[in-house]
Amino acid sequence: PPPAGASPGALNPFDRRLKRKQKNWAALQAEPAKCDYLREEVGGRIADRVFDITRTFPLALDVGSGRGYIAQHLTKETVEKLIQVDIAENALKNAIESEIPTVKVVADEEFLPFKEDTFDLVVSSLRVWSPSHALCVCVLQIHQVLKPNGVFIGAMFGGDTLYELRCSLQLAELEREGGFSPHVSPFTAVADLGHLLARAGFNTLTVDTDEIQVNYPGLFEVMEDLQGKYILCMGESNCSWNRKPLLHRETMLAAAAIYQEMYGNSNGSVPATFQIYYMIGWKYHESQAKPAQRGSATVSFGDLAKIEGLLKRGKK
Repeated sequence: PPPAGASPGALNPFDRRLKRKQKNWAALQAEPAKCDYLREEVGGRIADRVFDITRTFPLALDVGSGRGYIAQHLTKETVEKLIQVDIAENALKNAIESEIPTVKVVADEEFLPFKEDTFDLVVSSLRVWSPSHALCVCVLQIHQVLKPNGVFIGAMFGGDTLYELRCSLQLAELEREGGFSPHVSPFTAVADLGHLLARAGFNTLTVDTDEIQVNYPGLFEVMEDLQGKYILCMGESNCSWNRKPLLHRETMLAAAAIYQEMYGNSNGSVPATFQIYYMIGWKYHESQAKPAQRGSATVSFGDLAKIEGLLKRGKK
């Protein structure tokens, strides 16, 4: 809890105890397959990036593993042993079976209980996501527990996630109530993510973006699906200290009309966009390739303009 006399969001804008309750509640929902396909899809794409690295990882760590959305796509030929860490014990109890030998550990992503230079690979799917103090702490700890020449591969929600919903709610609240408060947890920007990884000590960085769009009949179906499926089943409901406890009916009706007017499809449905950032970063090791010294080049970029002319002469 925040120190006495301080604002609840002074050190961290998120209520970690509420976050744990949300994730435990989400893990107990019936028929998880109906709400897990987004995380399973992203988990498969992370696994594809692991397979792109032509090496075997003796020991790997899945931060915020949930029910094991990455592990189910990996093979024991690529990862020999996997440690799954999640803040919600219910998620680990209901984990999906995997062919990889796994060890499950209940721990907060901000306080990884492992020694320095322990893991050859760290992965994370849609859990290390907040643009807050928590994200900085998580990235630093991931770098710390990686061995030299170890790699971190992760995915998180991008800044344009659910922009249609957020904009519609904000405009409706401004119109009906004279102000607005956050109803969806904030997300980070791709430029900030690259800077953060570099400052944490990662090198040979790769950050790319992707979008997954889902269509719904209207705003109320979007809200119902987010509460019952995507957001709460992933444990990513809004847990900001300054969250608003409820939305008035008049505001919701206005937001539904704005959503349809601004973003509606020709068939009457409305889209909900999930922007995903994929990141890869390596921990430094002396065996890694290094950039050449400045001024050591033997060919000028200006010579590249002459290549086309030389090729034409050769054909003649």
